[in-house]
Order: sequence, then structure tokens, then C-alpha cells
Amino acid sequence: QVQLVESGGGLVQAGGSLRLSCTTSGGTFSTYIMGWFRQAPGKEREFVAKITSSTSSTTYADSVKGRFTISRDNAKNTVYLQMNSLKPEDTAVYYCNRVVPYTLKAYFGCWGQGTQVTVSS
Repeated sequence: QVQLVESGGGLVQAGGSLRLSCTTSGGTFSTYIMGWFRQAPGKEREFVAKITSSTSSTTYADSVKGRFTISRDNAKNTVYLQMNSLKPEDTAVYYCNRVVPYTLKAYFGCWGQGTQVTVSS
């Protein structure tokens, strides 16, 4: 069973930066399309970014395009999310997951504990 462990969240002022990490175990990470998702209070979980397994091609939600960068290190079974120019509306719990090919949907039904990102105005 794949385990997902997110870290790197925190409290930051608007305009600041954070780098999130997600380390996986129990699966073949290098073959997975990996993604980040987030869930704000009172809202449904939404797609943020994904990165392919082979070419490292990336896709972003319009709301984060140009501010966030997803990357991966297959040797470390880790996917990252560099978040710059943070806005209060980026406040959410951030999760990583494998992504279903040709979609923006999470593959695994089970999620990690997530990491809280809070952006103050």
C-alpha cells in the first residue's frame, strides 16, 4: 500500500514563499504521474498541479499558474511544490497523490495527513 507524507507547510505573509515536499513509499513512484491538491475550509478538495513520470511535463490550475512550480526527484520518491507570491486565498491543507492519466483526478482513495498552509494578509 502506498503511503504519502506531506511536509513543509506553515504560516507566511502574503507575497511570501513556501516549499512543500511529499515523500511516497510502497509503490513505484518513478512510474506515477504525481500531483498536488488542496482543500480550503468549507470547500471541496481541488487540483493544484501535476507532473508526468517520464518527461516531467507539468500542468497547473489557472489560480496558481506562474506562481507555483511542481517538480520531482525520482531517486528520493519525492514530489515538491514551490509556492511563490502566496495569497490569502492559497490558505488550505495541501495533499499529494498519484494522478489518473489524462485527468486532474487523484488516483488513490487514501490520502496522507496533508500539510497546512496559512497565508496572512
